[in-house]
Amino acid sequence: MEERLASLFQALADPNRLRIIELLRKQEWTVVMMANQLGISQPQTSKHLRILYDAGLVTVTIDANRRRYALEFQALEPLDAWRTYMARETERLDRLETFLAESQREENGS
Repeated sequence: MEERLASLFQALADPNRLRIIELLRKQEWTVVMMANQLGISQPQTSKHLRILYDAGLVTVTIDANRRRYALEFQALEPLDAWRTYMARETERLDRLETFLAESQREENGS
């Protein structure tokens, strides 16, 4: 699971790849369409898509001589699980901090 999360975080670390994910969240796109929307070259867009594909975040469908990319929503599930875990841990640490602060006040007689 840790390797999977590391792979996802690494794939999403680039701002252009995050923008690609945002585009694909709503609909399928071709490389040309994404390159135009992002304002980067087709080779750069293809490179980013390859990284996202290798991480399992996008799927590709070949339609005649065009490739249509779509977001693989299930691939994001480990990130959601991690986010939920981190929220729980943050809550636990906040409760511990409150407990320790209250204990300190009681100890100091306040």
